[in-house]
Amino acid sequence: MNRVTVEPARPDRGRRGWLRGAPPPWWVRALPVVLIAGVCTATLISPDPLDIGFLLGAIPPLAVLSYGPWATALLGAAVVAVLNVPAFHLDSPGNTDLLTIVFVAVLSVFVSYVRSHRDAQLDLERTVAEAAQRAVVPPLPERVGAVRCAGLYRAAQRGTLVGGDFFDVREGPYGVRAVLGDVQGHGLSAISTVASLLGAFREAVLDQPDLESVAARLDRRLVTDSASSRYPELFATAVLLEFSPDARSVRLVSCGHPAPLLLRGREATEVELTACLPLGLGLPGGGPPAGLTLRLEPGHSLFLASDGVSEARDGDGAFYPLPDRLAALADSDPAVLAERVWTDLLRHCPAVVDDVTMLVLTSASPDGR
Repeated sequence: MNRVTVEPARPDRGRRGWLRGAPPPWWVRALPVVLIAGVCTATLISPDPLDIGFLLGAIPPLAVLSYGPWATALLGAAVVAVLNVPAFHLDSPGNTDLLTIVFVAVLSVFVSYVRSHRDAQLDLERTVAEAAQRAVVPPLPERVGAVRCAGLYRAAQRGTLVGGDFFDVREGPYGVRAVLGDVQGHGLSAISTVASLLGAFREAVLDQPDLESVAARLDRRLVTDSASSRYPELFATAVLLEFSPDARSVRLVSCGHPAPLLLRGREATEVELTACLPLGLGLPGGGPPAGLTLRLEPGHSLFLASDGVSEARDGDGAFYPLPDRLAALADSDPAVLAERVWTDLLRHCPAVVDDVTMLVLTSASPDGR
């Protein structure tokens, strides 16, 4: 079971409305058939002729919303047939009226053909884009080495899975290392920078003997990318972690990013971690930032988040009180904790406008749980 969820950030963003490109609901698909049946039934049970044949002219355009060209043509033919059945007494349409409906039906078939092919192309492009974005931020396993982990990602830009935030947890020859960061900007424009930093991190996990050197590698990568970018002041904040083999201690390095929160039961405190300059602005004095080693007792968890969590505001402009709420929402399962915080964040700020990223890390028990 993968312990990461990646989807858009606003409430119900992942569920596109049918007016925004999603498949229409069942009642829209049923509307043309129901309308034909309703008109026919009304004319049969009415003692007097009813002048409601004009309603049938709406059926071919309605069919375009839900059906392909063949079904649209069939419904258009059904409309023409119903108008010419004497038993329905649909005001005996003249040639002009009938030709108009035939023209609308033929035009609807053409529009349906174009829409069907366009939707197929958009579905293909969406599938390719989704696969590419998931390759940038792949799902986290439930456990990496001796560390249990869960990540939650909600991108701010509608229709995207990845924005300007990033995280990863990797095991290498020097232990389990993790990173969570926030690139300048968000949305599709930041994805290339995210991909570059994650690639550098994954290489550094294998090559660099200490966490400070990993931070230096990421900084060099961003400085190099910035030199050839149209954004000369490209930067990113990040916090990096390196766990001991038994995950009972962790070393942390912060590059301009808010410090993680240490969760001990129902108590959440911010780790007193001194942050250096963000990545891409050059490490101070040309050397790596100073790190901090923290002891982790059984049951302790580290909660890392982007500023999309701590800077979310309610209607009165109040920031989300992350430390206080985290203590109240504590759970031994990292995935449950991340989902609880996300749900609580939406109650505080329903219109989240920034990328929201969370990473929960805790040591695995000796039995593997």
